[in-house]
Amino acid sequence: MPLKLGPAGVPLSCKGRTIVEGMDDITVLGLDAMEVQTVRTIQPQHFDQYWQAGILSWKSDFEMNMHGPYYAELLGNKRERNRTLSKMETSLQAGKIINARHLTFHVGPYGEYEPGTEANEQVANVMSGIVERVREVWGVEGEEEDYAAFPWVHESEPSLVGIETSGRQELWGTVEEVLEVCNHVEGTVPVLNMGHIHARGHGRLRTSEDYAELFDQARETYGGSTFYCHFAGVEHRMGNALHYTQIKKSDLKFEPFAEYLAEEGDWMDITIISDSPLLEHDAMYMLQHYDKARQRLLEIRARDERRAKLAAQQGIDPEELKKREEEAAAARKGQLMEDSEAPAKKVPAKKAASKGKGSKTTGMISFDESSDEDDVF
Repeated sequence: MPLKLGPAGVPLSCKGRTIVEGMDDITVLGLDAMEVQTVRTIQPQHFDQYWQAGILSWKSDFEMNMHGPYYAELLGNKRERNRTLSKMETSLQAGKIINARHLTFHVGPYGEYEPGTEANEQVANVMSGIVERVREVWGVEGEEEDYAAFPWVHESEPSLVGIETSGRQELWGTVEEVLEVCNHVEGTVPVLNMGHIHARGHGRLRTSEDYAELFDQARETYGGSTFYCHFAGVEHRMGNALHYTQIKKSDLKFEPFAEYLAEEGDWMDITIISDSPLLEHDAMYMLQHYDKARQRLLEIRARDERRAKLAAQQGIDPEELKKREEEAAAARKGQLMEDSEAPAKKVPAKKAASKGKGSKTTGMISFDESSDEDDVF
């Protein structure tokens, strides 16, 4: 299963604050993805470092991604929608320069629409136009002179447009809405923000079975195997996300997600971005738990294979051998508990040496000798 992990932005521990320096630090940490935050206006002087980052990612197989403006009004009136699209245009241009694999966008409030088919159709129409614009910006393969500075244009597919789930009830972006639009618009990918899904579902994601249910729903509705996820701890109330927290301090845990990915995630091509306030620290935390889940799975499979071979040699069913091993383990555990509860032999304590009458309780050295019991004096 292709799995890539990385932070949303330049790592906190990076001494330099440029994207290229951040990529170097991320690679040293053993991570292989990064999301560039263009949540506000992109300054022209940034495009130079965007191009340097694009060249580095193309040569090193490092996955770059880009997040568009946080505030969007794609379901607003014509003026609001055009204002949002003009902000997105800058992100599309920067996405090409930086060789972004995913371009993530929010939809925004429902506006004049009610949740349902009509709102979804409007979002699908807008996203279809954005996908076409991405392909126009990406360029034509035959125009060698115009795109010589961007070699990935000729070797890679245009960026995928990611549609992110929202974490508040008044915003468009439930799991069902996002999957339905992505199913109808080619060139889009669902961005499953686990913190938003957990908050909007009133604490929906707690076990590996909950993640299995989520991705089964995605497989049935969306049909694709490419997913882009955000993960962070989240404070939530009444079905609304309040703010991100570090994973350890949230009721949204990564361990069940890692367990699901290790056991059933072979069919997915997935990128997970850490949105946590700790950025690369929680990205490393997620990588460690995923590795542990994979190790546990390998140990279980090796044990099952060994049990099957022993059962075949003994001519019994593997389940019967498993039952015998469990009974033997229970017997050993009981014996150990009995041994620990048995009273230990008492060791006679040494008699304390009695102090002479002339001894003093000062800090000076004392040379008193212990008196003999037979000494009448």
